[in-house]
Amino acid sequence: MNLWLRLVWLLLSAPFRPRLALPGDVGALTLRVLPNDLDLSFHMNNGRYLAVMDLGRLDLLVRSGLAGAVWRNAWTPVANAVLIRFRRELRAFERYRLETRVLGWLDEAVLMEQTFVFARGAREGQVAARALVKGALYDRKARRYVPVRDMMAAIGVSAASPPAPADLEAFLAADRAMREAGRSQYSDGSE
Repeated sequence: MNLWLRLVWLLLSAPFRPRLALPGDVGALTLRVLPNDLDLSFHMNNGRYLAVMDLGRLDLLVRSGLAGAVWRNAWTPVANAVLIRFRRELRAFERYRLETRVLGWLDEAVLMEQTFVFARGAREGQVAARALVKGALYDRKARRYVPVRDMMAAIGVSAASPPAPADLEAFLAADRAMREAGRSQYSDGSE
């Protein structure tokens, strides 16, 4: 069933939740670790974190008002790069909060932080995992990435990107190095 029920819940509830102003506001989803989220060690599977992060980014798209432009223009959201650091395990039925925030942007990519935080119990407020994400919108008709200035204009934002903190700069440097290594490894230029 993957995340279909959570996706439907998100789409039905988003219009009743407060609008998010980018880049400052933080989108937060409170969820619970379900049995189908578990791996053989009975904690949340590392791949499930990435799938749940998709929901956080979709919540940000919808609640910021950008989803309308995505729908009208037939843009496709894509994750270009993700770095995740696991700190504490999320066990069966634990409640957690996924916090998603925009940290900044490049010409054709938005840079986000997504944090899994324990929502209840003795570990409430502790970070279970933190990820940095480089995402974009792809225009299939134009066969190019949508310039971030166009995305931001669609929601009335004309500000410059906030300065990147050191960890985000390191993430971007690693992404560039990996992309360049991939280009030299494959003769056709694909990665």
